Amino acid sequence: MDSKLYEEVMYLLEEMSQDTSVPKNVRKNAVDARGKMENQKTSLDIRCATAISMLDEISNDPNVPSHGRASLYTIISKLEALSKS
Repeated sequence: MDSKLYEEVMYLLEEMSQDTSVPKNVRKNAVDARGKMENQKTSLDIRCATAISMLDEISNDPNVPSHGRASLYTIISKLEALSKS
């Protein structure tokens, strides 16, 4: 596991969960995805896939502003890279 990339993903999820310019449901999904990533009982690729699924689902919400959607795609991209490491 690339610990630097993992820490970056966790930081970005934390930032998203505290960003008041995005809807509350997006912030809640970021908190939930962060919680899934912290669960050490499951393998990293499963945690990443779960978080990607959660974030991808919310990125299609029309209420998400463009900067929020860009942040979601950035996090998803980093999660995909993390799952392959």
